[in-house]
Amino acid sequence: MEQNKKFEKLTQLRKEARLGGGKERIEKQHKSGKLTAYERVDLLLDKGSFEEIGAFVRHRCRDFGLDKQSIPGDGVVTGFGKINGRPVYVFSQDFTVFGGSLSETHAEKICKIMDLAVKNGVPVIGLNDSGGARIQEGVASLGGYAEVFWRNSMASGVVPQISAIMGPCAGGAVYSPAITDFIFMVKDTSFMFVTGPNVVKTVTHEEVTSEDLGGASAHSSKSGVAHFATDNDADCLARIRMLMSYLPQNCEEKAPLQPARDPDPKFAEKLDTIVPDNPNKPYDIKDVIRGVVDADTFYEVHENYADNIVVGFARLGGRSVGIVGNQPLSLAGCLDNDASVKGARFVRFCDAFNIPLVVFEDVPGFLPGTDQEWGGIIKHGAKLLYAFCEATVPKMTVITRKAYGGAYDVMNSKHIRADYNIAWPSAEIAVMGTKGAVEIIFRRDIKNAADPEATQKRLEDEYEETFANPYRAAGRGYIDDVIFPNETRSKLLRAFDLIQTKADSVPRKKHDNLPL
Repeated sequence: MEQNKKFEKLTQLRKEARLGGGKERIEKQHKSGKLTAYERVDLLLDKGSFEEIGAFVRHRCRDFGLDKQSIPGDGVVTGFGKINGRPVYVFSQDFTVFGGSLSETHAEKICKIMDLAVKNGVPVIGLNDSGGARIQEGVASLGGYAEVFWRNSMASGVVPQISAIMGPCAGGAVYSPAITDFIFMVKDTSFMFVTGPNVVKTVTHEEVTSEDLGGASAHSSKSGVAHFATDNDADCLARIRMLMSYLPQNCEEKAPLQPARDPDPKFAEKLDTIVPDNPNKPYDIKDVIRGVVDADTFYEVHENYADNIVVGFARLGGRSVGIVGNQPLSLAGCLDNDASVKGARFVRFCDAFNIPLVVFEDVPGFLPGTDQEWGGIIKHGAKLLYAFCEATVPKMTVITRKAYGGAYDVMNSKHIRADYNIAWPSAEIAVMGTKGAVEIIFRRDIKNAADPEATQKRLEDEYEETFANPYRAAGRGYIDDVIFPNETRSKLLRAFDLIQTKADSVPRKKHDNLPL
């Protein structure tokens, strides 16, 4: 009988923990379009794989009546499980318990699984849905946040860290996701901001809604804080599962090999004709990417932000690769402040986790203008340059059309130790475009000519014949091969077979000093 009572107590406590803030608050969570903490974990992980840690932890606060309010788990579900058969650690904040607010013990639970993730070389995924620090605990809760931030920093580059914002995330709470590698947000139900609409109104007199200030659309398209804006909780969790399939478990491993697929024929068959004869006419670099990589494997990151550069993951012959490409459809593919930072962050992630890089280059240069110069295009452009320079993973570049000026150097050129650089016959590798170059070099000749227009046309044709092609660069060994576009995949695969075992390093140092 005594044993039965003990078993009953355990069963009761488990039910109590699973119930969180109670049925009423769970119903409220559902009515607002959100899943509960446990429901999210169950959807994220392989069925039946979740093992909870700390289900019976309770807060220690005795102030402001909290001694009479104590719920097992203390507002966060923590543990481990599997995604596609591979282990991950996870925490999921429970908004039904004290609004998901972070207490000292709540933070300790998160810190415990982060420590385990680093020790065991396993990714950690955080599902954030919290009102912020638990005010009743004062500095103890603030100290808890700092403990989490420190672990985010120490885990960076060691194991992948993924954050999903699935409710409010305000004040100091935003800095933990900001340190992680990728941030997912849910449209209409998730928000991130350092100061909310009421504070903004008080200080700046601006009227703004939570959605406009810090919703998924704002952060995925304007600030660039969020990498993905998803439709609902289920979509968010499904997309995290997809992302994980491209990533290794830690910095010592490589991403899992998948069965190879041929590229989508719809895109592969038009590679030879995709670049227009008119050098000023745009085309979609994503069509080029899809024509080269394994079918249906291109997984774009930061799709709605700085769309003049395209970054994302794909598979090439079943191997996970990081894709970086200039997008002629936006700003003619020029590099600007936002695109440079977006590209640099992605390149550094791939390098940290042994994911080879494939670059598709069509760049006329850096975007001119006072906005760009005053906004720091020099330092931001240098971030992308630095990221490619320090990357020691296999690096391959395909120049499809323009490769002008300093942007040619920046976009994974042979000079910054790219491993395999090839160009299409349509490639133009030069200091600048033909018209601009002729107007500078032959300004006096054109001005003094009997027929300036005809003279300029002749000089442009001569310059184009000499420089607006890939053969001068190939002659110096800066390009390893000039290929037909339909050969791109086979050439990359053959090179990849050799350079996948590349061993390279940077000089010994405490750490670098990235141009921030």
